[in-house]
Amino acid sequence: MPSLLIADDHPLFRAALRQAASEAIGDLQVREAESLDGVLAMLDAAPDTDLILLDLHMPGNHGLAGLAAIRAQHPGVAVIVVSANDDPRVVRRALDHGAAGYLPKSSGLNELREAIHSVMACEQWLPASLRSAVTRAQSSSHDSELAARLASLSPQQFRVLALVAEGLLNKQIADRLDVQERTVKAHLSAIFERLGVRNRTQASVVLRELELSDPARQVL
Repeated sequence: MPSLLIADDHPLFRAALRQAASEAIGDLQVREAESLDGVLAMLDAAPDTDLILLDLHMPGNHGLAGLAAIRAQHPGVAVIVVSANDDPRVVRRALDHGAAGYLPKSSGLNELREAIHSVMACEQWLPASLRSAVTRAQSSSHDSELAARLASLSPQQFRVLALVAEGLLNKQIADRLDVQERTVKAHLSAIFERLGVRNRTQASVVLRELELSDPARQVL
């Protein structure tokens, strides 16, 4: 039975996605999460999840950082980004960082069904209204290099990087991950080398480069 994880902090929107997904694929196991921590915990518990519908701006997720975390820790899970942001440049970045599809929140149910079917068939999916604009939006060489470097981290190394970006010290990271402090130091050495940085501050900046503004919270 295919399994789907809906990751969004709005209960009504999750309910709508659940109904549409169940109609698109009749025999479907659906789970829900309302924060990035919840998503990662569910994936740890059910690593055979087939597909995630991921909101870019749910709690704990700042733009593309959550996508990068999922791709680093669970590379076998396909991700469709679901966002109110339909800027072609943002869509291009999401695809470069490993998204299998991109679904604006203004999309109809037919587009959601088509997106799920396409990605489940291992195809990349974009709405027709965005395809030409995204094709014209060239990938940034810096962004492509950043995606490759993040993808080179092991799941545990990515967890360490995320905690460094939160400002935690080595001992605090060791306690959080239930490992020895020297293990954290070894991970940091590997992280610095793979990201091409020299210290914790520079490593934190790498993740901050993935942050995006939330159109839903912008004041007109």
